[in-house]
Amino acid sequence: MYKSKAVDTKTLVEYSADSIVSKTLIDTKAGTITLFAFDAGQGLSEHAAPYDAVVQIIDGDAVVTIGGNTVRASEGNLVVIPANIPHALHAKNRFKMLLTMIRA
Repeated sequence: MYKSKAVDTKTLVEYSADSIVSKTLIDTKAGTITLFAFDAGQGLSEHAAPYDAVVQIIDGDAVVTIGGNTVRASEGNLVVIPANIPHALHAKNRFKMLLTMIRA
């Protein structure tokens, strides 16, 4: 669907009031790439995943808690989340992120 062409990740998902919107761009045995838009005040509660993950902020800024440590990330920043470490995300302001999960 998005193969062999340039796409603007900022426009592939739109913000929605009081919501989190997601769009899966790639889903293979090797991993997934999912685009998210978080409205202010939204977030993902603490959880752990069995795979390493990379969060790339593409608009706005986010608060990411990884293993009890708080990381503030803004547009252009990458945050690596190691497998099996509890983590959470919170949007003090609206933000968009690209999440890459590495399965293999």
